[in-house]
Amino acid sequence: MKKNKLITPGYVVTFVLITSLFFLWAWPNTLNDVLIKQFQKSLELSLTQTGFLPFALKCGYFFFSIPAGIFMQRKGYKSGIMLGLCLFAAGCLLFYPAASTREYSVFLGAIFIMAGGAAFLEIGANSFVVSLGDKATSERRLNLAQSFNPLGGIAAAGAGTLFIFSGNEPSAADIGAMKSAGTYDTFLAGENMRVFPTYLTLAAIVLVIAVFVWKAKFPKIDAAAGGGATAKGSFRALLKYPHWYGGIISQFFYLGAQLGTWSYLITYIQQNSAMGEKQAGAFLTANMVIFMAGRFFSTWLMKYFKPTRLMGVYAIVNIALVSVAILGSQWGEAAFGVGLYGVSLPIPFTGVEAPVCIFALIATTFFMSLMYPTNFASGVKGLGAHAKLGASILVMSLIGGAILSFVMGRIADTGWANGQIAAALVVPIFSYCVICWYAFSGSKPRGAAALSD
Repeated sequence: MKKNKLITPGYVVTFVLITSLFFLWAWPNTLNDVLIKQFQKSLELSLTQTGFLPFALKCGYFFFSIPAGIFMQRKGYKSGIMLGLCLFAAGCLLFYPAASTREYSVFLGAIFIMAGGAAFLEIGANSFVVSLGDKATSERRLNLAQSFNPLGGIAAAGAGTLFIFSGNEPSAADIGAMKSAGTYDTFLAGENMRVFPTYLTLAAIVLVIAVFVWKAKFPKIDAAAGGGATAKGSFRALLKYPHWYGGIISQFFYLGAQLGTWSYLITYIQQNSAMGEKQAGAFLTANMVIFMAGRFFSTWLMKYFKPTRLMGVYAIVNIALVSVAILGSQWGEAAFGVGLYGVSLPIPFTGVEAPVCIFALIATTFFMSLMYPTNFASGVKGLGAHAKLGASILVMSLIGGAILSFVMGRIADTGWANGQIAAALVVPIFSYCVICWYAFSGSKPRGAAALSD
């Protein structure tokens, strides 16, 4: 019996180079979680206003995705990735004028441009990795590559906690005293300028990677896949693949669940414990470690279980965990009185205890770890010459993270929620229900893809 190759022979070095890009685009996504908390202080924003940070990020993906897919269809993966790296670096550098002027709109513009670059990188890297081996191992290959994405998230969370958070969280009385002394604006300006050095460093890393990509040799994946080096895709033809547009729906809600949970994680921790911003930021770093562990463990499990079925089981587990995070919060205790908020667990290596609801919400990260690459690989499987265009629209579905995280902020700011983000966690619960549908039913190849199998 023929053994399916995980990676096309001769292209392991290329696979490693492209996998390094997965490290890169985790930075803006994770640093946004830090900025949401930082800007509540330095720009005096509400939860609803900070919801525009993930909105700007995902809008960048949304508006650049189709141009990225068309560009790479015409110019190839390498040119598309190079353009993405340049846009990414330009967005990072715009953080200096944003921090200097303290204009929230300039920050949002910088994030939008950086996300546009990330859209080129994600479409290029994800679809390239899916094609770089046998079709039967595409989900496992992409999960393996995506397993290195959380390393970027860990580095970003650590950098944000150490270099962006000052640990100076003045009380209302302290703020009043600074205003009376005329020093409050200086304090806010100093807090705002803490943001730029991290993004300047990131720009330098991006430009170094761009040099390596520029010098690297890329195989003609399209020809190797049997479509011909000049094969062109069609948006109309994509409508013949129900599992593809089912993947768009599932990915939309997955990104809503992921981004909504992570964007407000620090806020949730501080609302349900006595932790300061640096302590809560350390939880964000641990969260990314858990995400990476989930990716590697799930990649191993895929040797024995069908990836989509595993994703469905994980979604069911997350519905239960988010329910605990709601019922076990201070808000949930006041609304439902089930007594879960009084249950605490020790934080490893510290001897300090935290409410079980915090551990439940962070545990969802382990089980969401396989969802993005499994959705993506399942959605583009069997698309042939239409893969780049199909991938571009799949990446557009990341707008779900922007829309649903903004909805969560609005829910939290209602009188019903009283500013508590726990009430907004009903959004991730609904999202995981949609993912269950795709995992167990919608992901089955139908139409043209079923015929090609």
